[in-house]
Amino acid sequence: MKRTSFAEMHCSIGQSLERVGEWWTPLIVRDVYLGLHRFDDIAENLGIARNLLTRRLETLVTHGIVERRAYQERPLRHEYHLTDAGRELVPVLMALMAWGDKWATPTGGAPVRLVHHECGAEFTPQVCCSVCGKPVTTADVTALPGPGAASGPGTRVLARRGGLAPEEP
Repeated sequence: MKRTSFAEMHCSIGQSLERVGEWWTPLIVRDVYLGLHRFDDIAENLGIARNLLTRRLETLVTHGIVERRAYQERPLRHEYHLTDAGRELVPVLMALMAWGDKWATPTGGAPVRLVHHECGAEFTPQVCCSVCGKPVTTADVTALPGPGAASGPGTRVLARRGGLAPEEP
């Protein structure tokens, strides 16, 4: 089954999903973050078909989320490592994990615990304001049209509400 493409969607979430929204992708990024850098290790850990993993890794490399590094010349073999973009995706996955731990906990409890290097404490990831540092919830935030809001898929209604697009009849 072919999935819907969000390539034309004028929305940062849609554009992000175009790059990392395929089901296996967050799990592959998670595994690379956890230190599984070799193809065979990732394939074994996920139980994913090799041809599917090859395609997913190629997509991640193309979008600059993962980079390939040769570790053997004959035969040529590569390891996979997160780029800056990939490392910045990990906290998003940690937040998704925290949501899953709360609302979709596997039998037996959370499978992973996160420990902050600086203070040594176990923690639950949360989204915080980049200015004041306080946690934010949907009740604490107002979404306003940004400079890229346009009358198109993904931002049509927001652009109209912000007066950036004509009202529809």
